[in-house]
Amino acid sequence: MTHVPAEIKHEMGKLVKDLNYLCYRYYVLDSPVISDEEYDRRYRHLEELELTYHYTCPDSPTQRVGAPPLDKFEKVKHTEPMLSLDNAFSHDEVREFDERVRRFLKTEKEIEYTVEPKYDGLAMELTYKNGILYKASTRGDGYEGEDVTQNIRTIRAVPLRIEEAEMPQRIDIRGEVYMDIREFEALNRERERQGEPAFANPRNAAAGSVRQLDPAITVKRKLHLACYGIGAVEGAAFGSQWEFIMWLEKARFPVPSMMRIVKGIDKVIDVIREIEGKRNTFSFEADGAVIKVNEFELQKALGIKTREPRWAMAYKFPAHQGTTRINDIIASVGRTGTIT
Repeated sequence: MTHVPAEIKHEMGKLVKDLNYLCYRYYVLDSPVISDEEYDRRYRHLEELELTYHYTCPDSPTQRVGAPPLDKFEKVKHTEPMLSLDNAFSHDEVREFDERVRRFLKTEKEIEYTVEPKYDGLAMELTYKNGILYKASTRGDGYEGEDVTQNIRTIRAVPLRIEEAEMPQRIDIRGEVYMDIREFEALNRERERQGEPAFANPRNAAAGSVRQLDPAITVKRKLHLACYGIGAVEGAAFGSQWEFIMWLEKARFPVPSMMRIVKGIDKVIDVIREIEGKRNTFSFEADGAVIKVNEFELQKALGIKTREPRWAMAYKFPAHQGTTRINDIIASVGRTGTIT
């Protein structure tokens, strides 16, 4: 094994930290602070050092791509189940949800909720051990998913290391992998040029990209991530959903846009209206809004039903509607005389 001088290790560590921060600025904050050329120069210098000294930091950005194709995906059991949500299709049903929550908790007080856009993508769990991305798995049936770690590593917005002093020994972070609408449309145009079938929607495109056996294909798809939930955690404690989201932001994870914390169901509905009103301005597909009881102690008291938590609900927006004009109908007579 090649000996790596301490000053070289220090230089490589600094390059890795700087490059990961620059990725965060570019892919999460959409606020780059250096030119692409300067980023590429530093990246190539890191690659040269890694090749020269046969040494690579576990969170090096060079490790996002380059893994060999898999024969199949391995199964992964979730430490805590990834539950589905009950749906509401009207504001009255949202109010009924609030009534059930307060009735279960035996309180007349207004409940504090978080409200966020519901991303139409692929649910994902990221497991970090001692701050390093250890595993990424799909939701699957809620209890067992598939190991897609090497594909998720290709998503530039996914931290390979948690840069945060208050770091849990282990934490499962839930989120949604999605594809921007413009990138989805560009992908479909390219597929049609290649004679391949187009994806029906951005969600299918994201899911198909994550489930590629070859990460070299996934990296070309320009996927994004929004983190919004917590699973098992060791070595840390969070008091509420909002506190957890603030920690995620501090730790440089991408979180849902337009997330709000409000007290009382009337204000929840106000936020739902606000999100729905801006739905067509989002760069991503949003098919609803997710409402969660904010305090984790109350979530624990409410518990779960068979497969859904009592403390959360998804309000579904009406489907996008369009008009199609029929210019002509051509009838034909089949062998049996049936007109089709």
